[in-house]
Amino acid sequence: MPDATVQATRPANHPNVPAGKVGILLANLGTPDDYSYWPMRRYLSEFLSDQRVIDYPKWKWQPLLQLIILSKRPFSSGAAYKSIWNHDKGESPLMTITKDQTTKMAAAMASRYGDQVMVDFCMRYGNPSTKSKVRAMVDAGCTKILFLPLYPQYAGATSGTANDEFFKSLMEEAWQPAARTVAPYFDHPDYIGALAGSIETAYAKMAKRPDILVCSYHGMPERYLQQGDPYHCQCQKTTRLLQERLGWAGTDLVTTFQSKFGPEEWLKPYTVDHVADLAKQGKKNIAVVAPAFSADCIETLEEINEEIRESFEHAGGDSFTYIPCLNDDDAHIAALSSVVEENLKGWLD
Repeated sequence: MPDATVQATRPANHPNVPAGKVGILLANLGTPDDYSYWPMRRYLSEFLSDQRVIDYPKWKWQPLLQLIILSKRPFSSGAAYKSIWNHDKGESPLMTITKDQTTKMAAAMASRYGDQVMVDFCMRYGNPSTKSKVRAMVDAGCTKILFLPLYPQYAGATSGTANDEFFKSLMEEAWQPAARTVAPYFDHPDYIGALAGSIETAYAKMAKRPDILVCSYHGMPERYLQQGDPYHCQCQKTTRLLQERLGWAGTDLVTTFQSKFGPEEWLKPYTVDHVADLAKQGKKNIAVVAPAFSADCIETLEEINEEIRESFEHAGGDSFTYIPCLNDDDAHIAALSSVVEENLKGWLD
């Protein structure tokens, strides 16, 4: 990389080339800029137009999306976002938490690698865009970028589309940095340990042990599983590894799927229905955790802690405890740091 001697031997009109660094770019799903109609519509349009998310033919899907769905859904989604919005900071909880995660990751990486690394974050949908952050890293002299989608389990609609956007951004760079993407880390011992620790901590604070722990993962059409997406299997393995780490019986926890959208059959059992069934079966005291989410967001703070809780209570349930995501917990940052360090081998040792 350029040093003082190289800089001195350049022609006077040679463009400046910053010293080489390694960029670590964290990526999450995204968030609207505001919960009012037009910011919500822009965000939902970008999200629901992604064919990794909704793979129907554009000629069939886009008229339905633009003319019908997006004329109404921004209002209902906006109301849901408003109920969880961080009004003090003027942003969604996902944005606040992702910023906090990035700050802690930057500190952890600086303590390990000094000024050789640059840590930042981007969103697949909305702001800050992947393209803008790749550009900023290149401008800052990053000749290598490690891209980390913050999804423990791989799905085409999450990690896959985040990687797609990263690769598209690289296509626009005149001098492309070397690039690596991080594989799913759902079975990494430190991640499982952090997840188990958060559950043990939550259980220790309860007056009565829950009858069962519901591990609720974001759902997807069942058809995607048949097409080869590994997400369902990785979710099931996450629950099994968690059970083994906790030393629990198989009857102490269950895997379910939430956030069904559209008319297709999705992965089952559906969380919203299953918690009601549990209440009717006499399991009146349950806890819910969301191992597919690295940060609390609309699907956890509003869907789980409001809609799914309501389904359980209306069916006769007494006690519903939502265990927060790992967020910027120190054990989570340590787990992500371990994953990053393993993926930097050969670049930084």
